[in-house]
Amino acid sequence: MKYYGTLGPACVSADILRKMMQAGMTGIRLNLSHKSLSESRDWIDTYFEAAGKEGIQPDFMIDLMGPELRIGVLPGEMVLADGRKVILGGRQIPVPNAVIPFLKEGQIVSLDDGKIELGVESIDNGKAVCRVLRGGRLTSRKSIVLPGCSIRQPVLTSMDHANLSCAREYGVTEVMLPFVRGKEDLQELQEELKKQGCEDIRIFAKIENMEGVRNLKEILPECDTVVIARGDLGNAVPLTELPCIQDQIAEECRSQDKKFMVVTQLLDSMIHHSYPTRAEVSDIFQAVMQGASALMLTGETAMGRYPVEAMEVLTETGSQAEKYLQIKLKKVQ
Repeated sequence: MKYYGTLGPACVSADILRKMMQAGMTGIRLNLSHKSLSESRDWIDTYFEAAGKEGIQPDFMIDLMGPELRIGVLPGEMVLADGRKVILGGRQIPVPNAVIPFLKEGQIVSLDDGKIELGVESIDNGKAVCRVLRGGRLTSRKSIVLPGCSIRQPVLTSMDHANLSCAREYGVTEVMLPFVRGKEDLQELQEELKKQGCEDIRIFAKIENMEGVRNLKEILPECDTVVIARGDLGNAVPLTELPCIQDQIAEECRSQDKKFMVVTQLLDSMIHHSYPTRAEVSDIFQAVMQGASALMLTGETAMGRYPVEAMEVLTETGSQAEKYLQIKLKKVQ
């Protein structure tokens, strides 16, 4: 079993990263939607410095921008209270031009992996006046999803190409492609890695929409690991259906002997608390029992108050689940 954290302000010190590795962390993810590889040099150097002191060679995964849609840069954190009116487009909440034609009266808009939800009430000069249906704190470059809309975006952005061109220099071992829709998306990434002389970098395909779920059979042969990315996948379907879809993906991966990772809100409460909920440890246990080969924390280590404790809970729970799974398998044999 592999255990990943996400690199961010909360954990980017050699001491904290070493403690996370001592707890069992085997690799780390860098989200390139916020910072490029060159802009993250200090973070990356600190990570490998910590690994060197621990005498290990950990995985270093980059998460590309890909076809994922994100809002633009905000002047600062916005507190969106329920019932408040906000404007999508323009200066208040900038959005990609590709989104504008789909902003129609009655359209639901999910921000930041569904943590915030808006409802479009009217359109005025290409800008959408929205009411906050589910509020929260919004910061720059968070994801934006319009449920029910298919907005086609390029597989790789210009920034993705730039980051892949120096992936070897920065010690990248794995690359994660968001919103994989079919085999063609992964084949394009394969070609770019080949062009950059990085064919040995492992490919992780994030399943985040129903198009990816429907095309899973053709996606599996084109990647090394499937990622059940429950943030945006949970926006694409009613949330109550998400556990069923996770189990369906897991079953298909097992049948094809394909590795898969489970990610998003595994220990979300530990962003603010030093201990998990019972539901969270049960969620981790269930992912291992379904056959996951890897688990990953995101906000828990990138910006949470307890990155080391969160990693300890992840690895300890995963280890207990693995032991139990082995006992069950022996009984069957």
